[in-house]
Parts: sequence; structure tokens; C-alpha cells
Amino acid sequence: MPMSNAFQERLFPSLEKIAAHFGTPFHIYDEAGIRATGRELQQTFAGIAGFREYFAVKALPNLRILELMRDLGFGFDCSSIPELVMSRSIGARGDDIMFTSNNTSPEEFLAAEAEGGCILNLDDISLIAKVPRFPETICFRYNPGPRRTGNVIIGHPEEAKYGVTHEQVVEAYRLAKARGAKRFGLHTMVASNERDYTYIVQTAVMLLEVVEMVQQELDIRFDFVNIGGGLGIPYRPTDEPLNLAAIGREVTALFTQFRQKHGYAPRMLMESGRYITGPHGALVTTAINHKDIYRKYIGVDACMSSLMRPALYGAYHHISVVGKEHLPKSEVYDVAGSLCENNDKFAVQRELPPIAEGDLLVLHDTGAHGHAMGFQYNGRLRPKELLLRTDGTVELIRREETVDDYLATQQFTADSIRV
Repeated sequence: MPMSNAFQERLFPSLEKIAAHFGTPFHIYDEAGIRATGRELQQTFAGIAGFREYFAVKALPNLRILELMRDLGFGFDCSSIPELVMSRSIGARGDDIMFTSNNTSPEEFLAAEAEGGCILNLDDISLIAKVPRFPETICFRYNPGPRRTGNVIIGHPEEAKYGVTHEQVVEAYRLAKARGAKRFGLHTMVASNERDYTYIVQTAVMLLEVVEMVQQELDIRFDFVNIGGGLGIPYRPTDEPLNLAAIGREVTALFTQFRQKHGYAPRMLMESGRYITGPHGALVTTAINHKDIYRKYIGVDACMSSLMRPALYGAYHHISVVGKEHLPKSEVYDVAGSLCENNDKFAVQRELPPIAEGDLLVLHDTGAHGHAMGFQYNGRLRPKELLLRTDGTVELIRREETVDDYLATQQFTADSIRV
């Protein structure tokens, strides 16, 4: 079920008041739901000693949200300098951060080792020689290639730009050990929005098999494995939710078996983003136009600069019309924004109740990869973000962009060279 009933019950009765105060469009997130899902994840894997979630900052890079994650005891999965800066600004240090980048620049390596460092997760065997000061703890991102079939979103591993190949993996740890590494981790990311729990279990199987292979070849023990993220959520009302409990049971059993066989087991890390925040966010927008040509269109005051997943992926986001949730869906609309792109549509030929100008539309499940994927094409600016706190207050946690923001990077002291 898109967007939990509990979130709707907390949000919808007050939504007109919220919209009148803050103005639309905005993304709004549910603190209670985020906390509940975070605790559920921790409880599910409590049987694996040392389990820790590293929240994927790219999913929802907002300082208030990161503070919630810090309060839950999570670490942070970062892949850029701004994500490192954000995580450190709310107190994350050292092993609280896993830095996984690709085509990593010298500047990024320097940022990774600054302010107490981080867990460095290398994406390529060639990067080993490029790390300025090699850390004692090192991790590699593993790409299984044709040994795994990629899921629909992430594609086939052998076509992906990420990771160290199966043939390179032993040599990668050999070289890292030669450079002084003493603690070792193994990471992968082979799924995105996957709701078949067996795929996640097979990822854990795969990593533990690689750990066995490498430790046998090099006589090293692994401190941790990171099974990545990719836990899926049901965007459509007809989608079956992920069976998280089954993942917990079967993956915990795998780690228990590994411990029985080898006398130890690595810790398990995970870097979920969508699963934790996705269902606990919504984009609220106002219907401002009704156009009836070859199709019926509802124009809204948000556009794909606020949520580009439908245009980019053809992704489905459920839509509620506030106050009309129980009316028959008697109309068929395309719900469109104002961008000069024909794919600037949140819904195509969607059955909805009759919509009037001024109605509030709620696009479900925008709590991950929603605002974060925004852009400024056509001068359309990114909206504000709000947080519905557990005490019932609503807090502005990011203001909307302004025209001054848009122009700021073009206003500077003149600089030029003659060539």
C-alpha cells in the first residue's frame, strides 16, 4: 500500500492548514514513520552481531533527516564531498561513514581522510595506487558480472560501471594488504527497489562465498560485509510489500552458519535509503489549470524539478486528491507540470476523482529520490521541504529555491585568461 495509513491519518486532516501557511508545492516527511521503519530494520537483523545500517544520504540529503538517522544510531553511506560534509556536520566521524565513490578524484580522497576519516570503499582496483595515505581499514565494491542477473532497475552487473570484477577481487585485497591495510570489508550493490526477498538473501550468500574465497587465498579475516541497499517499497496499491522478516530469518541463519564453520562471522552492514524514508514522504501540489484537448490535463504548481522519477523512469506514484479520497475515480487525466518538456507528467491517463482548481494533490512515496533528484532546467526551481514531527508540529527543514539562488553562481568577480 503506497504511503502508510498512519501517515495519511496524521497528515490529511491538517493538510489544508499546512498548505495555507507554507504554500505549495512542498515535500513533507513523517518523523514517526521514519523512526518506526528504522527501528524495524534494526530489530530484524538484531541476531547478527554488530549489524548497522548506513543510511544512503543520496536518498534524502537533508540535515534534519540525517539528525534522525544519527539519533537511531545509523551511519551514513556517502558518495560525494557534500555528502561527507553534511554527515560530519551532524557529528558523524570515522567508522560512522562509508565513502563509496566511483571515478574518484584526488580531491575526494583528501576529503575522505579528513576530519577523522571514514571507511573507504574502493570501486576499482586501479584506485589502490591512487589513495594518498592508505587507511588501515579498506573495503572493495564487488561486481559479480554474469554470475548474477541484475534486477530490472539496476541492470545487468556486467554492464554496470561499478566495482571490482570477480577475477580481480583476490588481487585487490592482496595489493591493499601490501599497502598496509589491516581490517577488511566487502561491499556490493546489485539491486534497486527489489521486492523479491530471495534476491536480497542471494546477495548475502554471494558475499559470504567471496569472503571465504579471499580469506582462504590470503589468510585474512573480514571485519564486515555490506550487502548494499535496494530494499523495495510498494509504489502501486497492487504491489506486494517486501518480506523483511523472511530476509532477517534467512540472512541471520547464513551468518550463524558462517560462524559455526569458521569460528567467527563478519559484521553485516546495510545501506538502505528508499526503504527507510520513501513511504514516509509526499509531494503536495495544487491544481491550477484544467485543459481539455485530445486528453484531459490537470496542471499543477509542481513540475519535474520537484519529482523527476515519473519522467526519468516511467515510475508510478500514487495520487490522492485531498477531501476526495472516497469519491469514484470517474475521470481520466494526465497530471502535468509547467516545464517545457512533454514528459513533465506525474501521471499519464490516470483514473482519478473529478479535480477542481485549488484542490490539493498528494503524490505518495516521494521520501527518497524525490527532492534529491531535482534540477533547475527551464529556470524551474526546487521546492521547500517540511517535516511532520512526532509532537504534531510541522517544521520547515529546507526553504524553496529563489531566483537569487538561481543567479548566485553567475555573479562573481570577473576572471579570464587570454589564450
